[in-house]
Amino acid sequence: MAGDFETLLASDFTARSDRPLDRALQVAREKNGKLVIAHVLEKGEGDPDPATVERLRADLPQEARDAELVVRTGSAPKVLAQLAAERGSDLIVAGVARYNSVGDYLLGTAVDHIVRNADAPVLVVRGRASGPYAHMVVATDLSDCSRAALLTAAGLFPDAAITLVHAFHVPYEGWLKSEAVKQEVRAEAWEGLDGFLGHADMASLSGRIKALAEEGEAGSVILGQLKSNGAGLLVLGTHGRSGFSHATIGSQAEALLAAADVDVLMVREHKA
Repeated sequence: MAGDFETLLASDFTARSDRPLDRALQVAREKNGKLVIAHVLEKGEGDPDPATVERLRADLPQEARDAELVVRTGSAPKVLAQLAAERGSDLIVAGVARYNSVGDYLLGTAVDHIVRNADAPVLVVRGRASGPYAHMVVATDLSDCSRAALLTAAGLFPDAAITLVHAFHVPYEGWLKSEAVKQEVRAEAWEGLDGFLGHADMASLSGRIKALAEEGEAGSVILGQLKSNGAGLLVLGTHGRSGFSHATIGSQAEALLAAADVDVLMVREHKA
């Protein structure tokens, strides 16, 4: 019998949707849960009649044809966020919006809107799912928001090793050449990271996390850790107020989401 965990896959049924589908299927199997595939018709494409639903189902691979298929009409970002809220979905899975002429990833407003408006975490899939995530990199600015993102990711993917990365910089480094100043800033960064890890909610993750406080620009530090660890997942928290510019790593979040060549889990902060 399927469990209570529900994975909601946003699919446009194009060739690029196969990777998000593979990952969504894998998560549903791991959680012994339910997979729901959502497809949104643009206005002018007609109403989602039974024939349309069955035509779309026929396009699915055999292993996905037992999934619940929900077809609606409207603005895709709004409909998907509303649908996830109605159903109480535990995870939303989406792919990159489109590709440009040189193969770079471009993220449109759809993912941004879903992240800002859906309560469920959003997994943006780029890579092909060859197995469960073995390693994830979690970016932190030592905030409650990033702690919630870490705990959410750890619960979703309980077998993945975790590298927790806190990037810091030495202010006015061009003028302050003193090694003593650098050591002081570095010590403060580690003190903050130790306090972050010492929170009561983190006790369950003891022994599972490799924590790093590294000097440098946040985006470069995080991308470097993704590469050096061979991690397949990057985890970012967002305050959900005005899109990626308010994510835990500030203005770097949107650039990271575009630059990282791995899957990205976005977790929105929930205010009490």
